[in-house]
Amino acid sequence: MTPAVSHNARLSNAQIAWRAAQDIADGAYVNLGIGFPEMVASYQPPGREAIFHTENGILNFGEPPAPGAEDWDLINAGKKAVTLKSGAAFFHHADSFAMVRGGHLDVAILGAYQVSQAGDLANWRVGAKGVPAVGGAMDLVHGAKQVFVITEHLTKSGEPKLVERCSFPLTGVACVTRVYTSHAVVDIAGGRFVLREKLPDLPFDALQAMTGATLHVDGPVGDLVAPEL
Repeated sequence: MTPAVSHNARLSNAQIAWRAAQDIADGAYVNLGIGFPEMVASYQPPGREAIFHTENGILNFGEPPAPGAEDWDLINAGKKAVTLKSGAAFFHHADSFAMVRGGHLDVAILGAYQVSQAGDLANWRVGAKGVPAVGGAMDLVHGAKQVFVITEHLTKSGEPKLVERCSFPLTGVACVTRVYTSHAVVDIAGGRFVLREKLPDLPFDALQAMTGATLHVDGPVGDLVAPEL
């Protein structure tokens, strides 16, 4: 499918997940975090296959089942129903974490409350509306060879999620390699945010104003585009 440039003010969550899926190498072993990152499994490019892993002990799951077709014995770590691909395997969650901690995952894709310019990740917080504990993400961010974050560029109240220093509790230090947002694709390199893509109609100065740390440009900046989903 050829992407059509969207003139909307932002990419939808589905479009962000689609964009991240395009950068997963064929044959990569990938863990998808609970919630928003789970959408990535639905957008694998034709002719390319990722092997998706869950902390609770499944390797090689696929798209979510159709409504009404769920098998509730087949769930991911977020208790969401999944489908299985040919060759899928089941194992104890201790073995699953051994895969993570042993460096056998190529990519972990997670959501975020904040990402710092140093690559620090905060994707949990305390309080009545917070995620109650850091959980398996603390293993994933330092066990996977690359960590991608998919997120809105701003919070619901309009605060930047890409910041100089995280104010929420950290999940991991200097662990994020690339961030896909509703407005841009940004790499973490040398303790800096390096802009790789942005929405075609979004001026650089406007994007910088939405970002809580300096955006650096060290080469051509591509257009962030996605199909209508």
